[in-house]
Amino acid sequence: MTARNTGLPGKKRCRRAALLLLAGGLLALTAGCSLGGGEEAQPPKPAPVKVQSESDGPAEPAVPSPPPGPKAPLTGLPLGETALARPVMVMINNAPQARPQSGLSDADMLLEVLAEGEITRLVAVYQSSPAVQNPIGPVRSIRPYFIELGKSFGAIQVHAGGSPDGYAKLKKERIDDMDEITNAGPSFWREKSRKAPHNLYTSLEKIRTGAEGRGFTVTGDAALLPAYTFASADAAVQPVSAGGPDGSVEALTLDVTFLVKGYKVGYRYEAGSGRYLRSIDGEPHHDLNNGSQLAAENVIVMGADHKVLDKEGRLEVKLTGGGEALIFQKGRTQKGEWRRGASSEALKFASGGKAVELIPGRTHILIVPNAPDFASHVTYGPTTQP
Repeated sequence: MTARNTGLPGKKRCRRAALLLLAGGLLALTAGCSLGGGEEAQPPKPAPVKVQSESDGPAEPAVPSPPPGPKAPLTGLPLGETALARPVMVMINNAPQARPQSGLSDADMLLEVLAEGEITRLVAVYQSSPAVQNPIGPVRSIRPYFIELGKSFGAIQVHAGGSPDGYAKLKKERIDDMDEITNAGPSFWREKSRKAPHNLYTSLEKIRTGAEGRGFTVTGDAALLPAYTFASADAAVQPVSAGGPDGSVEALTLDVTFLVKGYKVGYRYEAGSGRYLRSIDGEPHHDLNNGSQLAAENVIVMGADHKVLDKEGRLEVKLTGGGEALIFQKGRTQKGEWRRGASSEALKFASGGKAVELIPGRTHILIVPNAPDFASHVTYGPTTQP
């Protein structure tokens, strides 16, 4: 009898394979559930992300501050125009019939000096004023020492007539001048509301247009303009220290006499504005254009030698060399000196061996005789006038 194959060996192989698969699955399950000696497996932590803070630096480059703009050479204030205008000097009538004058509050610098007849004349210097159409005047005649003042600013010199010596100096030195009588009549006009000779006026616009037509340079050369030193903005608002190294003393008021005792110029310090307000013959000195009282951040009184030249009383005023000066700023005054070398140089002021730092703003300069002595023409004190 032939034996029958029952297939048992094949079933054994299948069972073995199934057992191996089961063991492998358990092993994989065990590995997935248990790591490191039975501790639970933690999910992987994400990589830290650094958050930028303000302390790490600006998110974008810092914008640099713009450089300071140009400053007006005679006031130290910001200059509206990038091109420097050449200074213009105008001779101003200061007789009682001429007051109030027009345009004096727009002048960068205002100088006062004696003329014949024991009266003073005003020398208004304009460089940075934007009020080019405002009337300026009344305009009067010129003298040799006024020409010297104009030269110290490199200015176009504006006048109506002059002394014989004045005309000779203008011609000899080839001064750029605008004279209503001889060469620049269209740049002036007469005001009908006043009587001659106290009614002649001009404007910066007319002067510069006329000067350009005559071939004069109307743009200033920074190298030729006076190099005055100005206090910083912070220093300008601080009061001058009492008893400090500058030797200053309190001066809230000052009075200046020239030759005639009845003719007196006064200044009263106004702390709120930091300026000295000007009066003349005991009355506020106003500008007819705007009604404002004339004022200056700096008032300088300087002494110069005066000499009478002829029977008309024409003067010679020595404006080279040097002499005494008093500088009034921020309610205080300090003793100083003025210096001017060659006649082409500017007036310079020093105190304690150092150049005086002007307060940014306007400056008034009063030139008094040295006789009988400088001190006799100036009084000042700590009390304000009512």
